[in-house]
Amino acid sequence: MTMGKMTRRGVIAGGAAMLAAPAVWASPAEGVRHNVSGFAAIDWRDHFDTLKGGAIVADTQSRALHFWSEDESIYRLFPTSVPRSEDLTRLGYTRIIKKVEGPSWTPTPSMRERDPSLPVTVPPGPENPMGTHALHLSWQYYRIHGTHDTRKIGRKSSDGCIGLYNEKIAELFGLANVGTQVRLI
Repeated sequence: MTMGKMTRRGVIAGGAAMLAAPAVWASPAEGVRHNVSGFAAIDWRDHFDTLKGGAIVADTQSRALHFWSEDESIYRLFPTSVPRSEDLTRLGYTRIIKKVEGPSWTPTPSMRERDPSLPVTVPPGPENPMGTHALHLSWQYYRIHGTHDTRKIGRKSSDGCIGLYNEKIAELFGLANVGTQVRLI
């Protein structure tokens, strides 16, 4: 494409480049860039009475997890994987009851019933579907955890858990505490 002359190829290439680039805005006061992709904006006040202990909202429709620190000084937004079907999806209020770095994975009884070939347990490591960190919720068998399979993020791909990239669950693991309130919507 030459200056002043637009070609069809130039218009297509320019449009593709715009679509491929993430939409970002910079806060001049903070010098921070923020991704403003298609995630739905959420306010913690719509879900919790207080931020005591911090708060997490996992939005299964937009496939995003929102975290707020107790004093509101920290807000993070993470892309997630979500349960692949409605019958595997549990919605409502829960909390973090345990944090595990290097979790092992044990398939639930219903998983083993559906697929008897599943191993009894998988130790920590690259073959483990729980990734590098896990936040156990008060609901039995439900976790917010990492994944080594990055293709799952942004998709309906789990058996009930909320999955994050390993580097993102490591960040959330450092921010969230046992007792952090959680809502899945």
